[in-house]
Amino acid sequence: MKTVIITGTSTGIGFELAKIFSKKNYNVISLSRSSNVVKIGSKNIYHIPFDLTCDDDHQKLINHCKTNKIEIDILINNAGLLINKTFNDITVDDFEKIYNVNVFGVVKLLKNLFKFFSSDAHIVNISSIGGLIGSSKFKGLTAYSSSKGALNVLTEVLSEEYKDSDLIFNSLCLGSVQTKMLEKAFPGYKAEVSPLEMADYIHDFSVNGKKLFSGKVIPISKSNP
Repeated sequence: MKTVIITGTSTGIGFELAKIFSKKNYNVISLSRSSNVVKIGSKNIYHIPFDLTCDDDHQKLINHCKTNKIEIDILINNAGLLINKTFNDITVDDFEKIYNVNVFGVVKLLKNLFKFFSSDAHIVNISSIGGLIGSSKFKGLTAYSSSKGALNVLTEVLSEEYKDSDLIFNSLCLGSVQTKMLEKAFPGYKAEVSPLEMADYIHDFSVNGKKLFSGKVIPISKSNP
């Protein structure tokens, strides 16, 4: 049985991804602060209450992988933090909170998990269309969008650094999906894409995309927002 680790599984896209992968007979390791995912009731899902900024939680994951001799085939870095404030109102502390989840939390997770990746593992970073150079930008999202831009560059650099291995790194820059995060960013806006529809796409890309893409930052957006 292949193994996928998914962060941010409490609601939205991450929750739907956990359901899809469990139905496809994957061993799913779910990482989120909320244990809502256990409601799915799948024997294939193992949930670890997890905060990307907490060293103790990272150690719990390492211990689980060691004890159970886990080999990770897919890692989906889906968790994210968004604070919607104008640049005049947002604080340096707010910036740090966002970067600690969206960038440094991903770095810490990758460094801790490298020894558990299968030889041809696929690492999929879930970014935002707002993190792409040249895309439309919006008031209130300076910290969030810039953190996703950093995640995109991280993806490209890691792909270059590990090009002599079979590890594959890609970044998917999502447009509008009807999630709680979208509500924070654009209150009252209704997206054309549901979390399930996007999760279906990400699942397929995670399984099959490494055959065609490596080190790519890919816009997945019908609209922005």
